[in-house]
Amino acid sequence: MDLRDFRHCLGSFATGVTVVTCSTGEGKHGLTANSFTSVSMEPPLILVSVDRKTKACSYLQDNAFAVNILRGGQEALAMHFAGRPNEELELKWQDGEYAPYLADSLAVIECVPWQAYDGGDHVLYLGEVKQYRFEQGEALGFYTGQFFTVPMLARV
Repeated sequence: MDLRDFRHCLGSFATGVTVVTCSTGEGKHGLTANSFTSVSMEPPLILVSVDRKTKACSYLQDNAFAVNILRGGQEALAMHFAGRPNEELELKWQDGEYAPYLADSLAVIECVPWQAYDGGDHVLYLGEVKQYRFEQGEALGFYTGQFFTVPMLARV
């Protein structure tokens, strides 16, 4: 299988953009992830998929975390946590009840560890949702390797 071609195929699926944050003895950490999904309503569970080769993968093992859903216009924040640090970027951290989160996020979902699964070159972390908050607004999307803004639509 041509892995580069397969990656392009997967890029045909438009996603939102999140930053998964947690705290360790070394401080607050985050990683950009678009592999995020809801799993269950009862109990409330979500899933994030994290590359095994990243430091963040080990930070999430048996650790509470927050999923920060980014707003349109937060591309610099996404890139910062995707391994392209921007020292000039002002990070506005908030201490959540379970995990630190980014104050300017469109939505935040705080979780405690539920289960971790082998996902090949990734680890699939399931978190039990303990707390969440969200606002109305435009979201940051990702499609075919590019960011775009998802317009806010009227709720039906």
